[in-house]
Amino acid sequence: MSRPAETTAAETAAANTTAAETAAAETTTAAGTTTPAAGSPAPARRGRRRIVIPLALVVVLGGSGVLAATRPWERPDSPTAQQAVDHATAPVQQGSLSSGIQVGGALAYDGPTPIVAAGRGTLTALPAVGAVVKAGAELYEVDGRPVVLFTGDRPMWRDLGPGVTDGQDVEQLKRNLIDLGHADGLGLAVDQKFTSGTATAVKRWQKALGEKQTGTVALGRVVVLPRPAVRIHHLGAQLGSPLGGTALMTVTGAKLVAVVQPADNQLSQFKPNGRVTVKLTDGSTVDGRIRSLVRAGSDGGGDNGQEGGGGAEKTTVTIALDSQRKAAQAGPSSVTVTVVGNTVSDALIVPVTALLALDGGGYGVQVADGSAIRLVRVQLGLVADAKAQITGDVRAGDQVVIPK
Repeated sequence: MSRPAETTAAETAAANTTAAETAAAETTTAAGTTTPAAGSPAPARRGRRRIVIPLALVVVLGGSGVLAATRPWERPDSPTAQQAVDHATAPVQQGSLSSGIQVGGALAYDGPTPIVAAGRGTLTALPAVGAVVKAGAELYEVDGRPVVLFTGDRPMWRDLGPGVTDGQDVEQLKRNLIDLGHADGLGLAVDQKFTSGTATAVKRWQKALGEKQTGTVALGRVVVLPRPAVRIHHLGAQLGSPLGGTALMTVTGAKLVAVVQPADNQLSQFKPNGRVTVKLTDGSTVDGRIRSLVRAGSDGGGDNGQEGGGGAEKTTVTIALDSQRKAAQAGPSSVTVTVVGNTVSDALIVPVTALLALDGGGYGVQVADGSAIRLVRVQLGLVADAKAQITGDVRAGDQVVIPK
């Protein structure tokens, strides 16, 4: 009767031995993939292999700052696998987003212009640096007689009086006499003829200055500049100096402007009459309008005007400011100019690093809810300042996964 029991025990031992040999025939890699041991039949183990595909993170940082990851095996509407712990989260924000650029520049008085005196004589009076002189007022004095500022774009080059030939300088003189009120009631036309009415207006102007009333404007008695007012920036001569070919002074416009020199790849953002925002040194801002874009060679920053190492040409953008009061409080100083592009409001906004490029096109974000993470397909809107506008199955306040 003991034979059956021994047979059962032997069979049991044989079964255990087979199980041990089977275990010894297999080794498990660190990645969790079962591989057949040496000498073991490969076909018997092939059905037990488990393959874990590692996450491939593709980082793309372009001009808009988009950072994306590719997971081609996942569908955007399916639950994601267990996430790696090496990530952080950021909240989905709701607000406004604007595209544009920021360029550093300076607040300065506009267009320095040197003044070279015409005629002969000795300087007997000069204005103070920082003084503002308006058209019709004395700019400086020669031989005890005032030299007056007129507005125009053509410098004086001859005496203007009865019998002079027609010319644009005559037209310019008549326009100034009319603007200053010395031609009232004379019916003076703004043309290129020096008429008797023109001589009468000149005499009125000379009387207002306390000058001898000759009816002729002598060369050197006026300085013509294309501004209704100028600010004295620098004096280049001293009292008692004889008039010559050197500049007596340098003047600028009376108003402060913002000046920037953007890079070539930023110029498309600066459009004539385009609106910008200028941030001042005290943190306040003032709106402005792009008044001009002038391309010129770089002079290396020296006062001697010599070329500084063959610098590349740059475009200087001049911006007229809406508020001179704010600008005057800051004075000449550094500024930051912002050119605003497209703007969206009441938008859902995430960091661009939260965007995932999906297989087949489009983008998604991973939304973290406690320990669970789900992948949501989103539509991409405006991208600016390392942020992106999205629409999809997300809400303000949701936490999205971003790389650490």
